Amino acid sequence: MTSRTTAVMETIRSRIAARALAPGDRVPSIRSLAASLSVSPSTVVEAYDRLAADGTIISRPGSGFYVSSGTQPFALANVGPRRDRAVDPLWVSRQSLDAAPSVIRPGCGWLPPDWLPQDSLRKAIRAAARSDAVILSDYGSARGLSALRGHLSRQFQSEGLNASPDQILLTPSGSQSIDLICRFLLRPGDTVLVDDPCYFNFHAVLRAHQVKVVSVPYTATGPDADAFSKVLLEAAPRVYLTNSALHNPTGATMTPQVAHRILSAATAHDVIIVEDDIFAGFEPELSARLATLDGLARVIRIGSFSKILSPAMRCGYIAARPDWIEALTDLQIATNFGGPDALVTEIVHAALTDSSYRRNVETLRRRLSAARSTVAARLEPLGIRPKLMPRGGFYLWCQLPGGLDAADVARRALERSIVLAPGNVFSVSESATDWMRFNVSQMSDPLVFEVLQEVTGVGHLGPRSSE
Repeated sequence: MTSRTTAVMETIRSRIAARALAPGDRVPSIRSLAASLSVSPSTVVEAYDRLAADGTIISRPGSGFYVSSGTQPFALANVGPRRDRAVDPLWVSRQSLDAAPSVIRPGCGWLPPDWLPQDSLRKAIRAAARSDAVILSDYGSARGLSALRGHLSRQFQSEGLNASPDQILLTPSGSQSIDLICRFLLRPGDTVLVDDPCYFNFHAVLRAHQVKVVSVPYTATGPDADAFSKVLLEAAPRVYLTNSALHNPTGATMTPQVAHRILSAATAHDVIIVEDDIFAGFEPELSARLATLDGLARVIRIGSFSKILSPAMRCGYIAARPDWIEALTDLQIATNFGGPDALVTEIVHAALTDSSYRRNVETLRRRLSAARSTVAARLEPLGIRPKLMPRGGFYLWCQLPGGLDAADVARRALERSIVLAPGNVFSVSESATDWMRFNVSQMSDPLVFEVLQEVTGVGHLGPRSSE
């Protein structure tokens, strides 16, 4: 009885924390909650009496129980179904962000410091320090540095996307771009479609906006087009959030044929597409883009520079139709009082326009190509195999042998100071239990493969990495 009573109490507390139940709302009736949780009415009565005793709810004789009027904080971790903390996106992010320098992080989403263009960044920082004092002491402009927006506009035009500088809004980060768009387009209770699997922080941001999340299977050529059309018909999402090139976590790239089908279906069902293009710089040749095919009519393109330059350079962008950019600019002023940090945007612009930038990117692509091959070869004897070999980038989406639980593998690896990214972190449907994303740039330490061999109990170690 006690454990069931506690479970009922936690259900009500979770709904209150997630604001599914607000102060003054009537909680479910005893009979309805008992039926939905498959417990006896007496268990719910006991739970409600305890909740009333601690002030969480109040009883109104003849009317039922209601959420007390005390302020209830919003607890993001309590939004959605209760999940194993080892496969919770917020927990995995914290492990990566807060890890000590000695911790190895094959589960993180960025490059090691010595893989980044540090000389170019230092040069850009020195130049910024000598420039106009305004950037050292003033707010950033509402839309961000015009020179950087102009640079992005020329880049987009070279790719076939006509976007003037006035159609580009600089933001404090790629994640902030998504948050801003969610504020602009969505209301609590709206439905958003994501890929399955997809970047795990998409889940966390969408949770914060209290929207319903549905998913579509992601294949080697992009989202399953038939399943995509079906979910649009059944769930009527307002927004589809995706990576189209070097998809995170699978590394797949959407084909032109699939892109046309996705865009056609979205147009027919009045769905807005948010295309996260953060990995564009890692592609050896440009692939199909939904934003380019659509011309920014109903597709919003976002990105940032944290992967290709440095995670310390927090600056993102949004490219969209002019009236949306106008509204998003107002919203950014309301929530951030201006665009991204003026000093950061000066440094980013200087680094992107430095004569060495293109050479640095080409070197990085070659280094990542070698690392992907080397890591895949070292994982093969352990029975860990990638779904596909990506055209670029630093992720391998791999299936573990023998139906191993990736969350259990991640927990055991963490005991050895290795942070891994288990598959269900990326999966809305939690159907990636035996999958794991590996960042090949963070796997030069032989201990990673030794621990993987220990926790999988399979095979022998392959050739050592030359990195």
